[in-house]
Amino acid sequence: MATSLGPEPLWTAGKRGIRRGNVMTDIRQSQVTGRGFSRGTQLPEALLQERDKQAKWHGIPALLQRLYASSHLNSDFAQTHTVLKELSSLLSMEAMSFVTEDRKTVQESSFPITYTFDLFGGVDLLVEILMRPTLTTLKKLKMNDELVKDCLSVLYNCCICTEGVTKNLAARDDFVLFLFTLMTNKKTFLQTATLIEDILGVKKEMIQLQGIPNLSDLVQSFDQQQLANFCRILSVTISEPDVGNDDKHTLLAKNAQLKRNISPSCAEVNQVTLLNIPGFIERLCKLATRKVSEATGTSNFLQELEDWYTWLDDALVLDALMLMATDEADHSNPESSDESTMGSSPLRHRLPQSMKMVHEIMYKVEVLYVLCVLLMGRHRNQVHKMLAEFRLIPGLNNLFDKLIWRKYTSSNHIVHGQNENCDCSPEISFKIQFLRLLQSFSDHHENKYLLLNTQELNELSAISQKANIPEVEALANTDRSLVCDGKKGLLTRLLMVMQREPPESSFRFWEARAVESFLRGATSYADQMFLLRRGLLEHILFCIIDSGCKSRDVLQSYFDLLGELMKFNFDAFKRFNEYVNTEEKFQMFLTQINSSLVDSNMLVRCIVLSLDRFESQTENMRVVEVLSECSLLSYIARVENRLSFLFRLISIINVQTLTQENVSCLNTSLVILMLARRRGKLPFYLNALREKEYAEKYPGCLLNNFHNLLRFWQHHYLNKDKDSTCLENSSCIPFSFWKETVSVLLGQDRTSLCAITNYIDEPYMDLDQDLLQD
Repeated sequence: MATSLGPEPLWTAGKRGIRRGNVMTDIRQSQVTGRGFSRGTQLPEALLQERDKQAKWHGIPALLQRLYASSHLNSDFAQTHTVLKELSSLLSMEAMSFVTEDRKTVQESSFPITYTFDLFGGVDLLVEILMRPTLTTLKKLKMNDELVKDCLSVLYNCCICTEGVTKNLAARDDFVLFLFTLMTNKKTFLQTATLIEDILGVKKEMIQLQGIPNLSDLVQSFDQQQLANFCRILSVTISEPDVGNDDKHTLLAKNAQLKRNISPSCAEVNQVTLLNIPGFIERLCKLATRKVSEATGTSNFLQELEDWYTWLDDALVLDALMLMATDEADHSNPESSDESTMGSSPLRHRLPQSMKMVHEIMYKVEVLYVLCVLLMGRHRNQVHKMLAEFRLIPGLNNLFDKLIWRKYTSSNHIVHGQNENCDCSPEISFKIQFLRLLQSFSDHHENKYLLLNTQELNELSAISQKANIPEVEALANTDRSLVCDGKKGLLTRLLMVMQREPPESSFRFWEARAVESFLRGATSYADQMFLLRRGLLEHILFCIIDSGCKSRDVLQSYFDLLGELMKFNFDAFKRFNEYVNTEEKFQMFLTQINSSLVDSNMLVRCIVLSLDRFESQTENMRVVEVLSECSLLSYIARVENRLSFLFRLISIINVQTLTQENVSCLNTSLVILMLARRRGKLPFYLNALREKEYAEKYPGCLLNNFHNLLRFWQHHYLNKDKDSTCLENSSCIPFSFWKETVSVLLGQDRTSLCAITNYIDEPYMDLDQDLLQD
């Protein structure tokens, strides 16, 4: 007598008698009662056969009866596998139909085979069959690898074809953790990884990597191909959940969320777990920088890649195809092959060479993504140290020309901004992920100089020496054994690519962000001059004024980059004036700035700060020359123009709509007022705001809004060391002066000429005292 490990299955209760009637109602009712895989087959065999013909169940209930009967603990599972293969052939055809229909929303009637299979308990039965070896101590069960693979494949087919199956599997933590144990077997790795990825994608609560049995040993047992595919799974476990485009994106909501979640998030805990696995980061660096065979074997290689892109969107699918191609090659007889056979067998003779490059690209996308997430986490410095030590940047530099930026293919380019979910080819995804990694690597970190080679580092030192300014500490401390090799460093290569980019390219946004991150932090004259010498300023101005660029994301990235490039640098302003040498060009530039102040406000801040710096350096004749000749500085020097920017900056934001994207508008308005305060002009600016309100016939509106914004500023910035340091470094204004100015503006003494309340008449006083509480 076989030992049953679960609830009594439906098909063992057939002769006890079940009321006849609507069979589907009985089945659905059994689903609601939640009896494991015990569902609709609690029906007499004769009745099942009768209803099968009418309902077109394709014999699924009868096959499931046979599957259960042959899968007891004391079975050799040979018959189980035979039945499963029969079921698998039915389900795989339906899954292929689903894939070819571009994953449209599936109704129950659209794919009745997988729906019927799940309805009659097939999914639960396969889960039990897979897990039986872990649920018994009677004997050590050893299931056939092919049986395990087929079980996993059937489950995956059900997941992609029948709504709800994936979520039900995701709700079973025991099964999810069990799946990871199957990844130790190379023969079942692909099927297991594919299923885990789908399940984790819908799981409500993020899985804790610490709960995976022997995770460290598991990861260290992976070969390079398995580790790269495992990164697809890891990406779900280390990324903070996307909060979407609703109000959770506002800083007000984020601050409230941070209050509730004082302890590290599950994603942060998972990141630490990975960093503690010996050799993990080193192996990822090797994967990211691994070279690929340069031989393509066909002159139409790029076109072949584009043909495959039309339906290859999964590295795991690609693995399976490569294995198939390899198997064909192994079983073929080279002596019997002729040209006609080769021409009719593209899989065997053309696919492997094309796929090898795509295969490597897809893997690197996943690896770079994981490294990028870790770089942005709480343990950034630890990750930075390891990436430098394992020479990630020099390795990527060596891959740049032959893999990362081999050739531009216009048909693959889609204009988009920060949306990662666009329908991109693997090559485009790879390039974008590479650029995001460079951005994360350089941003406010001294290791950014690893993007240069030795000659370029010497050039930076020479620029500082010629300008008679001290070399920045980070440059002096750079370990030259870890920098880029070759004639050009990675940053220089990126600049060359950026300047060749066509106007409609999707990469402009990411390239500008990556270069800007190199400049962010404390302003370095040498860094700016290094980029100015390579024509970056002229390229940016061409894109803003002459290229006809319409993308707001791209324009914002260029405005931000231009601000960092020109800040406090009179050579840059001189170059600006040489390029923008007509009134028509200057007006076009102003039009672009004014068309979206949220996008351009960082550039406005840079010009205001630079003007203030230059006006204090009038002993330098070169500075005096730039001040007198530069149209941009002359424009900002006019008080009415600065006031115009101030009015609009305060008007386009409020506390409820503040986000990480537009909070810079608040800080730019503060910069204008801080500089006014330093020159004793703060009352003049506040009175101008009051007059603007009355002129526009909404007294109190602008100043009340600004008062609330500043109260939020105190709440947001005074407890965040990193954010306050960024403000100080980017403006060269001590953070103490920021805090002091905000306190003065928020002063409660209504007689103070520097307090906002002095300029709001009593009838219009509307300060919401509870706005920032919970």
